[in-house]
Amino acid sequence: MLWNVNWGPRFCPDTMSRNRFCEIMRYLRFDLKRTRSQRLQSDKFALASEVWQRFNDNCFLCYGPGKNITAGEQLFPSKARCRFTQYMANKPDKFGTKFWMLVDNDTKYLCNAFPYLGKDELRSVNESLPDSIVMRLMSPYLNKGRNITTDNFFTSANLARTLKAKDTSFVETISCTRREIPAVLAMERAPLHETTLLRNGDGATLTVYQGKVNKNVLLLSMLHNTTDIGTNRKKLPETVQSYNKT
Repeated sequence: MLWNVNWGPRFCPDTMSRNRFCEIMRYLRFDLKRTRSQRLQSDKFALASEVWQRFNDNCFLCYGPGKNITAGEQLFPSKARCRFTQYMANKPDKFGTKFWMLVDNDTKYLCNAFPYLGKDELRSVNESLPDSIVMRLMSPYLNKGRNITTDNFFTSANLARTLKAKDTSFVETISCTRREIPAVLAMERAPLHETTLLRNGDGATLTVYQGKVNKNVLLLSMLHNTTDIGTNRKKLPETVQSYNKT
């Protein structure tokens, strides 16, 4: 695909031929077999961790992301036999290696990423997995006034407060089944395209938007102190517009 005349980037064929690239890929190895078993005892990703860390470091050194960055997951297709191959039924490719990724919203540049390798022995007992992932991804960019957007897997009021203390705002969808959400909001059905706003003393804004007749959308924001309502047909609140954009 990289060497496709119509769709491939021009720098690939200008750098080397496709056959040369395939030959290099065939023989290229990233780890030493004689020390592999020893390294695998403490690092499940030992076969590629050194190269991956260098790549990550270069991503950080070579580019400064804008104000808005986004955290999420990416499943890279693979059926390799290893301890961290994932099966995800809702993905187009069901098997692969899952990476937690942080990208710049404007350019889609990779800012930070690491693979999901199963249970993290270094994670604190009092820290949830989503909180741990976001804080690890954001570690180079805390205390710099940036905003992070995530989906409801990562969302919690505790994480929002932690990031706010690090001068980082937060915009995310949040599941109505979370303990922080009043039960009445999960059951309430407002008129179509109506918005309900709730605020607390921490500066957080909870937006409840009735996007469909039988389904509402909940967004938690530490970025918006006030929320304007759109004048278009769907009357999208400012928090929803911001989430869609970032």
